[in-house]
Amino acid sequence: MTTSEYRDDRHATIAAEVVRAALAMEVAGLVVGTAGNVSARRPDGLIYITPSATPYGDVTPNGLAVIDIDGHQQGSGRPSTEKAMHAACYRAFPEVGGVVHCHPIHGSMFATARRPISPAVEEAIIYVGGEVPVADYAPTGTDELADEVVRHLADCSAVLMSNHGLLCIGSSPADALHTAQVVEHTAHIVFGAILLGGAVALPESVVQSFARMYRHRRSRWTSPTADRALSPGELEILDLA
Repeated sequence: MTTSEYRDDRHATIAAEVVRAALAMEVAGLVVGTAGNVSARRPDGLIYITPSATPYGDVTPNGLAVIDIDGHQQGSGRPSTEKAMHAACYRAFPEVGGVVHCHPIHGSMFATARRPISPAVEEAIIYVGGEVPVADYAPTGTDELADEVVRHLADCSAVLMSNHGLLCIGSSPADALHTAQVVEHTAHIVFGAILLGGAVALPESVVQSFARMYRHRRSRWTSPTADRALSPGELEILDLA
């Protein structure tokens, strides 16, 4: 196999990951209609992103849009209107290989209330990093929103967007999708606990211990520009589609 053939094969694999994550996101009920978007960093530094206003069942690997690290469109595909937000995540964090933006019901309730989601269950700390913060409101698709979202992601993998939804980062699209599912699961639990009188916080020693586990996980995110196979856990997430 030539270098060019190998590169094309890797690009095809990553494009398929984006499509499968997008379909799994819809199946999981994290979006309605054409809302939300999924992207992945390619080995050449360009970014695959789901196209604008396209039903997920109609999205194909060849139909993905491509942008550069500054969010500029490459080729004929029309990228999601949230391309600036995705590009900003890749610029800020070289370890990030996938980004998922969605509108889950319970997570969006917290975003609309502009209330952080507390890490009331252990997996929220292990996979998200702790409390899910709330970014200040900025209009959809703007550089202001992109900058505001990114400033919350240095120490965690998810951020609520005021009056909007949720954005998650990961080592791959499947990893970012898993984080989104953990956030929505946690939001549902915390919402119910609030109705019952309030969530009881985990002991601080436990929080710190699991926070170290999160930092270790993130430190091991493989560079998206390196040759990498999907882990069994990522394959399991994608199999939801």
